[in-house]
Amino acid sequence: MAKKIAFLFPGQGAQTVGMGKDLYENFASAQKVFDTADTVLGKKITTLCFDGPEEDLKQTVNTQPCIVTMSIAALEALKSECGINADFVAGHSLGEYCAMYAAGVMSLDTALKAIQKRADLMSETKGGAMAAVLNAPAGSVEDALKEASSIGYVDVANYNSPAQVVITGDEKAVQKAGEILLEKGARRVVPLAVSGAFHSKFMENAGKEFEKFVSDLELNNASIPVVTNVDASLTTNAEDFRTKMPKQIYSSVYWTQTIQKMAEEGVEIFVEIGPGKVLAGLNKKIIPDAAVYNVFDKASLETAVTALKEQLAAV
Repeated sequence: MAKKIAFLFPGQGAQTVGMGKDLYENFASAQKVFDTADTVLGKKITTLCFDGPEEDLKQTVNTQPCIVTMSIAALEALKSECGINADFVAGHSLGEYCAMYAAGVMSLDTALKAIQKRADLMSETKGGAMAAVLNAPAGSVEDALKEASSIGYVDVANYNSPAQVVITGDEKAVQKAGEILLEKGARRVVPLAVSGAFHSKFMENAGKEFEKFVSDLELNNASIPVVTNVDASLTTNAEDFRTKMPKQIYSSVYWTQTIQKMAEEGVEIFVEIGPGKVLAGLNKKIIPDAAVYNVFDKASLETAVTALKEQLAAV
């Protein structure tokens, strides 16, 4: 029986100045994606990705469309080099738009316009804080959130792996929860440099505005299942995506559960497509036995193609 493959797409924080330049220069399919983004969005996505400056690239209004463009360019380059198709796709937060594109839910133009609107709305929401919690003892996150909620709103933004969750909410409540978690034995609590409390109720207004925007978007049923952030469930119906897209902005990202779901469905090979290796690192904590490959430049693409062909030939 053929081994099942999942394509994964990274989220905010994976960006680096120079990302995608190598792909642009070596693959016509990748170049086309970047040039389309420049035209559709009316700004130099290519310049932001290739030359920065970093200060501009890390602004949410630029980060989100840049990562989506680079990841889709990497996907198209991969497709041009091999005929290997995914059985499932998923993306971390903004990466879900790349996953929907890969599954045929939306065209490139639609994906670019949607992610820019999402980025604009999220960047307008100020206030709140986020922090990554590493190696917290079982049950301690729930207890700490309950205790810290007495001074303000705090919740889980991302279930990234069994060893990492990200908390979000009121600045003082996030700080208090972090202090409690350290007392309970968490290895580290790392405040994140973000413009607002993403994936929290702080983003509900942005979600409501986005709901109006997506009501008119042209969406198709998915050709392969997308495992969605808000519920870690297999999704193919166009109207389900229309409902989940706004909700994702202010809901927790169930990434650990997403990867576990794919493993339950028989996925043995994961390919992270886009800048960095963040998801590959998380995968090793969630499903240590799974094969994980990355595609972020020409060399990594060639390595992944060779390895994938060997893996599939060995069946």
